[in-house]
Amino acid sequence: MEVPEQWGAFAQTHRATFTDGELSLVVKELMAVVIAVAQQCDGCIAAHVRAAVAAGATRGQVAEALTVALFMTGGPGSIYAPRAWAAYEEYAPDEPAVTRTAS
Repeated sequence: MEVPEQWGAFAQTHRATFTDGELSLVVKELMAVVIAVAQQCDGCIAAHVRAAVAAGATRGQVAEALTVALFMTGGPGSIYAPRAWAAYEEYAPDEPAVTRTAS
């Protein structure tokens, strides 16, 4: 079964959605990572973490986004957020670890 029109429409929607607008591309990709964790979609996690890195997402931004995923999903997020973090570490260039000081 071939569905070139449907796949083309999906690809066109993807291109139109994942571009800078009122929300930056980085923010959109981080949102997609959180949703991918919530949906427990390993392929989606890999694709959107890679895209977030390519868009310039930092280690701290990815880590903070994943805390939202953990909060919103509870137990399942504790399985899939580490998978997303592993994907980030695979695709990201080396950068210093994020440390926060108490305020």
